[in-house]
Amino acid sequence: MLYVFGTLIILASIILGLIILIQNPKGGGLSSSFGGIGNQLMGVKQTTDVLEKGTWLFAGIIAVLCLTSTIFIPKSSGSASDKYYEAPATTPATKQNTAPLPQNNTQPQQTNPQPLK
Repeated sequence: MLYVFGTLIILASIILGLIILIQNPKGGGLSSSFGGIGNQLMGVKQTTDVLEKGTWLFAGIIAVLCLTSTIFIPKSSGSASDKYYEAPATTPATKQNTAPLPQNNTQPQQTNPQPLK
């Protein structure tokens, strides 16, 4: 389901980008690029109104898709960063088997090294 939302968000973003690129900040925009055809069909004023409404429409569609896509994110699997914040598992310490130390009060024996031949 997230793939569907992702695809729709990307598609709406591309269309929004195209609508914004068609507009001219000085008022020419779409009507001047068709050589007067836009003036005959809709008029200059209505062309800019349609493009502005399309901009707001697709911006709203992207916002709604982004907000509703969070509903479909699975909650059962935690992210990798959540594992760092988990408390470590506590297990009882195991007793290690060690050999007892000798209880001699005597000095250790010194050995004479054999001469090298």
